[in-house]
Amino acid sequence: MSFDNEAFRAGFPSLDSGIAHFDGPGGTQTPRVVGEAMMRTLIAPLSNRFEGARSEQNAEDAVANFRLAFADLLGADPGGIVYGRSATQLTYDLSRAIAKTWRPGDEVVVTRLDHDANVSPWLQAAAAVGAEIRWLDFDPETAELDEPDGVITEQTRLVAVTAASNLLGTRPPLRRIADAAHAVGALVYVDGVHYTAHHLPDVAAFGADLFVCSPYKFFGPHCAALAAAPDLLESLHPDKLAPATDVVPERFELGTLPYEIMAGATAAVDFIAAAAPSDGTRRERLARSYDAIDEHEQRLREIAENGLVDLGATVYSRAKSRTPTLLATLPGRRSVDAYRFLLTKNVLAPAGFFYAHQAQLRLDLDDPDGLRVGLAPYSTDDEVARLLDGLAEFLAD
Repeated sequence: MSFDNEAFRAGFPSLDSGIAHFDGPGGTQTPRVVGEAMMRTLIAPLSNRFEGARSEQNAEDAVANFRLAFADLLGADPGGIVYGRSATQLTYDLSRAIAKTWRPGDEVVVTRLDHDANVSPWLQAAAAVGAEIRWLDFDPETAELDEPDGVITEQTRLVAVTAASNLLGTRPPLRRIADAAHAVGALVYVDGVHYTAHHLPDVAAFGADLFVCSPYKFFGPHCAALAAAPDLLESLHPDKLAPATDVVPERFELGTLPYEIMAGATAAVDFIAAAAPSDGTRRERLARSYDAIDEHEQRLREIAENGLVDLGATVYSRAKSRTPTLLATLPGRRSVDAYRFLLTKNVLAPAGFFYAHQAQLRLDLDDPDGLRVGLAPYSTDDEVARLLDGLAEFLAD
């Protein structure tokens, strides 16, 4: 199927502002249907969860629908979908629960390609129990993650790896890494926050034991979801209040859930699925939508990348398999100044290191902040032209 960009954009009231948004990796704009789903949930009869009054059932339905939607999105079991305030929060919580099974001398593998939300929680959890850290590096020239040979050992208990770098767009070979980890009995924790904004995840195909994503990166409200097999969650025992349920996945969800946010996240999944014809299951429609979106985004990425190179920019996003996210620096100019100049043209392309702390150190850029151009499904040819024209004017000044 072809992607109808104009029809897709029509769902976003905020795009009427005229801002050309290249800040999608930090959070996308929100479609009307997501806001409406949140409002409907809030103003309908709503109480704490139970199966008595209609208000109680509405809360139950919001939770159940969230789990079903994210099971379809991630290719997972709805009984293993955990709601979280953010991917950072979920990773911290899970790292503490998992670390209870570690002993001094055990090893944890993290990568220099990851967002720090999938690095620091593991470093701190390992330090608390005396476990060792091993690093999986990447090549700054190619932006490709190194092979896991020699890094994953018989002492490895967990490998934390991104499905796609939020800084460079690199998509590591997850299955190869997971197979190496599973061969020594280690768990695989995958940060899918950036990946899920551009590609349909399949946690089983990845070999991911735990997979986390953030709906606000793909048109939803600010929250997160984690997918894992229910029996794996049963084996983990997070800290919780004494009277709180011990049922999975609820044992990982602290306090009363925000039903309106869960309803908005469900609506975001349905919004993506609605970009495809209505026949088939939600998972099948999601697959068709993501395929069409990928074709659209990669075409725009090629235009943007070629344009940046023509302007003399250095583009660091070079991996063979990558998302439509470009990190670049400009000859003799500071990226933060380019960002500020583009704002005067109503173009938003942020500069920074975007919490990819280890990747920033590894790249060792002359300019400490790179310009990140993040394309989204609602991006257009005209917006890419505005970006490149604005940068050309900035460089000529």
